[in-house]
Amino acid sequence: MHLARIGLAFAALLAVTPLHAQNAATDLRQEAGCGPSKAEFNVKVDKKNHATAHPLPGKAIIYVFSQYITNAGYNTIGHVTTRIGMDGNWIGASHESSYLFFTADPGVHHLCSDVQSIFAPKNLDAATDLNAQAGKTYYYKVVIREVRPDPVHMFITPVGNNAEGLLLISNSALSTSQLKK
Repeated sequence: MHLARIGLAFAALLAVTPLHAQNAATDLRQEAGCGPSKAEFNVKVDKKNHATAHPLPGKAIIYVFSQYITNAGYNTIGHVTTRIGMDGNWIGASHESSYLFFTADPGVHHLCSDVQSIFAPKNLDAATDLNAQAGKTYYYKVVIREVRPDPVHMFITPVGNNAEGLLLISNSALSTSQLKK
């Protein structure tokens, strides 16, 4: 009788383990900074707008630039939309060689980016940590590197200094985005 109960408990555990594992993967993506995987954005790019902002009192400003690197002479079909998340929520999205910016409270944050496309390779995403300080400005690049014959790779990297960040703004278009309904 006791062995039957153990067998029944073991079977129940096996039945729920795949469901728990799937939820754990979703939860880990959000802990890494990503928002919900089904969220999609409409993005507008303004090539003439190079907006900047100063940090609000008690806040930090974060700029995120999207960049696509490929072999010289390699033709791509359009551009990808790159979602930017922080602390488990999508902040917005960018398209082409553009940027967006947003404020953050001081403290440790998790930044995440992925490609909004059913055609993108699975796991084409990246994440990093940021320890924001009030009154500071931070610049990051989300780079999608598709250099043949290597596989496509995405990474987030901090931009070295304020001067380089300002130069990137001057050479990039401003992205504005809205969640699709």
